Parts: sequence; C-alpha cells; structure tokens
Amino acid sequence: MLTCSVHPLPYHPDPAHYFAAIRHAPGAVLLDSGRPIADRGRYDLMSAWPIEAFAVQPEESGHVFLQRLRGALKQLGNAELPIPYELPFVGGLIGYLSYDFGRQLEHLPAQSLNDLQLPDARLGLYAWALVSDHHAATSQLVFHPRLADTERERLIELFTQPVSPKTRAFSLKHPMQPDISAEYYQHALQKIQHYIQAGDCYQVNYTQRFSAPCEGDPWTAYCALRAACPTPFSGFISLPEDTAILSLSPERFVHVSNNQVETRPIKGTRPRGKDSAEDAANAAQLLASAKDRAENLMIVDLLRNDLGRTCRTGSVSVPQLITLESYPNVHHLVSSVIGELADGKDALDLIGDSFPGGSITGAPKIRAMQIIDELEPTRRSIYCGSLLYLDVRGEMDSSIAIRSLLIKDGRVNCWGGGGIVADSDWQDEYQESITKVKVLLDTLQTL
Repeated sequence: MLTCSVHPLPYHPDPAHYFAAIRHAPGAVLLDSGRPIADRGRYDLMSAWPIEAFAVQPEESGHVFLQRLRGALKQLGNAELPIPYELPFVGGLIGYLSYDFGRQLEHLPAQSLNDLQLPDARLGLYAWALVSDHHAATSQLVFHPRLADTERERLIELFTQPVSPKTRAFSLKHPMQPDISAEYYQHALQKIQHYIQAGDCYQVNYTQRFSAPCEGDPWTAYCALRAACPTPFSGFISLPEDTAILSLSPERFVHVSNNQVETRPIKGTRPRGKDSAEDAANAAQLLASAKDRAENLMIVDLLRNDLGRTCRTGSVSVPQLITLESYPNVHHLVSSVIGELADGKDALDLIGDSFPGGSITGAPKIRAMQIIDELEPTRRSIYCGSLLYLDVRGEMDSSIAIRSLLIKDGRVNCWGGGGIVADSDWQDEYQESITKVKVLLDTLQTL
C-alpha cells in the first residue's frame, strides 16, 4: 500500500491562522472543533483545490450518488500514514449532504418550496489536508501519494509564509425575521399532535427559518459566530457564487473508525441561566424532565434500528444514555449509540441506511419526514443535513448540521427547531426554537 507524506507545521489552536491562506481558494473547506474555547473536539481539518467536485443530480438516486462517491475514493487509491502518525484523514471526500438529500434515499412528497436551490449534496475529492490535533498540540500537512511533488512544495511554502488576514466586513441589511408567524407555528404543532393522537407517529421535529438580506464576507461572520458559540462539530464551506455554509453544531451524526460506529443524538434542551444558581437549576430541571428523557429514549431506539441495518448483528449497544452536556447558550441531553460495521459494509452504506439523522426527523422516521414536508413551508436545505469527511481508508466523521446558516444570493438563512410530542406546549416549543439560535442571530446583528 502507498504511504502518505506528512509535513509538520507550527501548532496553532485557532484554525483561522492557517485558513486565511486558502480562504479564497476554490473548494476551501474547514471542519472545526471549536478550539481553543470548546473542549470536546480533537481535530481541525482544512483543505482546498479539490481534484474533482461531486454534486447529486436532480433525478439521481441517493444510492447511485453514494456509489459514485465510492468510485471516486477508489480512483484516488488507498494509502496509509507513516509511523507513528495517527490522523483522521489521509485524502478523500469532504463536503456536505443537505437534509433534502434524504429525498434521494426515500420516496417523499414534494410540497415544501425549494426556494434556496442549494444542491442536495456536494463533496470534493481532496488529495491533501492540514490537520491540527489539539490533544497532541500539533499541526501538519498530510499529502496523499497521488499529489504531485510540485503541489506539495507549493502548499508547504503557502502555509509557511505568514498571511495577513484580509477580511471584509459582514453585516445584515435588516434584522433577522422568522418566515412564519407564531399563529402558523401554533397551527402546525396542533396538526402534529393530531397526527400523534391518531397513531401516525410518536414525535416530529418541527423547524422555523429566520432570514435577512446581508452583505460582506461570510468568513467574517463565521469567525464572529465561532467566538460567540464554539462547538465541537463546527465548519465553514465555501461554495461557488459567493455561497457559504456556516455551521456551529454541537451534534455528531455518525463516526466510523476501524469499522467501529458511533452516533451521538441530542434531544432535550434548556437555556443557560443568567447566573450560576439559575444555570444549575435549569440543568437539574432538564435532567429531571420525564418528557425530555422520553424524547431522548425514543430517538435512541430509532438510531439503534438505523445502525442495525448496516452493523453486525448483536454489535449495537448504548454505552451512554441521557447525560448532560452544556454549551455557551444551552444545556442538552446527549446519548451514545455504537456498533460495528457488518462484513461487506462501509461508511457510505451507513449513510445510505441512516441519513438523515433520526434526532432531527422524529419517529417513525419516514412518516415524520412526510409530516415535516407537509407543515414546513420551505425546504430545510443544509439545516439538519451533515458536514462530513470520508477518507480512502474508510475513516469518517460527520455532524448534524443544526445551529447552521446558509449565505446565498445576498441573504443569510438560519433555522431553529425541536422535537414535538403528545404533551408539548406550543409556546414553550416556539420559545425553544428561538433560544437555540438566539446567540447566532444576536451575534450577526452586532456585526
């Protein structure tokens, strides 16, 4: 097997230091663990100048697209790291799947308006990456053996030269506004609870969108947002025509390493308190909430089933059930579901069998997605999709793209939602959907 080459660089905990060198390069992408403030993530990964870009075609089935991605990885070729390096990526695919990529995998209605027109999936095939390991306090360039020597030399020189970040300002032309009224939200929740009472479903994740006209550099907005809300599954993806995805997600979708699989669903939220006493009370209330614990358990069961479609029989288990994790704006209840890929299955099979994540659809998944399409007036686009990498060895990590924004066609879009069950109070749920993204909306307003 071919061996990658690795070039050490000075360690920088803030990925903005190195990303400045490729910010305006084609296909520039950053998967960001939120360091130095966030403390759960380990790696930052960035790249640019992909060998090829892959977007799902309108009439292409999701499984055919995943097979195309599998072919691209095979074309790049397997490679290993030199001893003693342990890095999550040695060359492969980086990009996003929108929530609506689920339409390519399942037969769903098409009632909601596709007004943002974001491709349902777009991934680049990258032969190099700059990886920072925050546990080991190292930064290094990793080059796939297929990358030309001249390109390696260019990249080493590029990241060795000091870069003075040239950023333009970013601003909203008007404050962010919800796309639906409180009355519409109340009506939608009543309809969901009618479906629950009729036995159609147990839970539906319902979302509202906020948007505003904007101008300036999306990277400037991202840097301000990550400072205000550092999270371990953040990311910035630069797309053609001044389009960008800005994600400040705390939630993992699926992680694959050495055929071991983990998903970490979030279900259950309370705001952080104004002081330590209120904060502790909010956390205790969340942990004691029978409703939130039941929601979390419901999604854990759904994800055990999803992983069971791709994992070896008997390997799926729940090592962590309903524990508290706290972020700058909210407390969350988080669980962990693990498994081992079955013989003959890979990370792309796992995507095909489990996307989109059950924590942001509801249960049962397909019926919940049908109700979402009926009651959310516009498509979710990147929201509740995934930012991910998948390398030629089969190593993969992916987020659930909550707390995420799309800047496109001179507008910024942001979504907030939550799981609706039989005893949900519409006013509480409406407020929670705002609480989850308030720090993002307020930060943009101050730029």
